[in-house]
Amino acid sequence: MTDAPDRQRIVLVTGLSGAGKASVLHALEDAGYDAVDNPPLGMIEDMVARGGGRLAIGVDARTRGFDSNEVLAALDRLRANPALYPELVYVSADETTLLRRYTESRRRHPLAPQGVVSEGIAAERAITAGLRAAADLTIDTTDRPIADLRREIERRFGAGPDQDGRGLAVSLVSFGYPHGLPPDADLVFDARFLRNPHYDPILRPRTGLDPEVGAYVAADPDFKLFFVKVAELVEMLLPRFVQEGKKYITVAIGCTGGRHRSVYLVELLARRLATNAANAETGLGWRLHVSHRELARDGKDDRVGPASRPLSGVEA
Repeated sequence: MTDAPDRQRIVLVTGLSGAGKASVLHALEDAGYDAVDNPPLGMIEDMVARGGGRLAIGVDARTRGFDSNEVLAALDRLRANPALYPELVYVSADETTLLRRYTESRRRHPLAPQGVVSEGIAAERAITAGLRAAADLTIDTTDRPIADLRREIERRFGAGPDQDGRGLAVSLVSFGYPHGLPPDADLVFDARFLRNPHYDPILRPRTGLDPEVGAYVAADPDFKLFFVKVAELVEMLLPRFVQEGKKYITVAIGCTGGRHRSVYLVELLARRLATNAANAETGLGWRLHVSHRELARDGKDDRVGPASRPLSGVEA
């Protein structure tokens, strides 16, 4: 197979109307892609054949005669070409968010031009269900700032994929349960049973990025066994995800506030995975990205990339 850096990257962007497909296409354009929104389905392969650079194509229910099976068939034919590196991105949001956006914009839903917006949303979910199931990456824009969405696109698509296209992008996310699960999480672990630094008045204003907080959490008698089991499970699954052809995986760890225990665990897991990826004998390495959702909301985490801070406690 041709090495991935020498293959032409093709990104098909689809999903729900109002979810932010246009914003994703704009971000891809800013990342150096030639972006085309909503061409006739029969032209997709011709456009790819004529172009020599990175190409982003928006396909959705606005297209006359739209058919998810036709999109998937075209994608399969593109994937059969060893000179191409095609990916399918599905953009979604929950119904409340979509209804609010339509109310604010006062636009009609393309599948319900004379009807109720919620009926159009339901119809579009149904006809694009196959695309969502086949997507290499699903992006949920519910309550997601546009700047964060653009950073996500730049991080995932701004640079070429790893050798032979086998590099797996692994996102490690900490979160707080009161704010809900990360919508794009593939694996979720609950750390709420561990001792909570929130109840220590000295540690409460600090975060899991602080060594003192990490030491406090790691002192829980069940911490080491829990972390080792989580890490071993993730390490067992990642190569299997690669073998299945997955390109993006999100591992989420949650606690009550999303500021202490989950943050420390994500940092520790990132360090272990980074070390193992560098030493992997199979060549099935992965690219890591760490984010702390609740810290980012508070403006306390602007770091991008694998864990780099000194960590106290378990280093298993």
